[in-house]
Amino acid sequence: MMAALAKAISRATRTNVGVETLKVLVIFSGAGLLLSLMAAMIYGQAVGAALL
Repeated sequence: MMAALAKAISRATRTNVGVETLKVLVIFSGAGLLLSLMAAMIYGQAVGAALL
């Protein structure tokens, strides 16, 4: 699946995208999304409590 995705991205952008590059990009994007969601959950509750 990763190879097919890398191939599709390579065709769309006309650049050479390797599978390993794609794996690193997916890992860091997932980690950033997870941290953002955790921060939103933690600080969202604090902001909601401050408004009451």
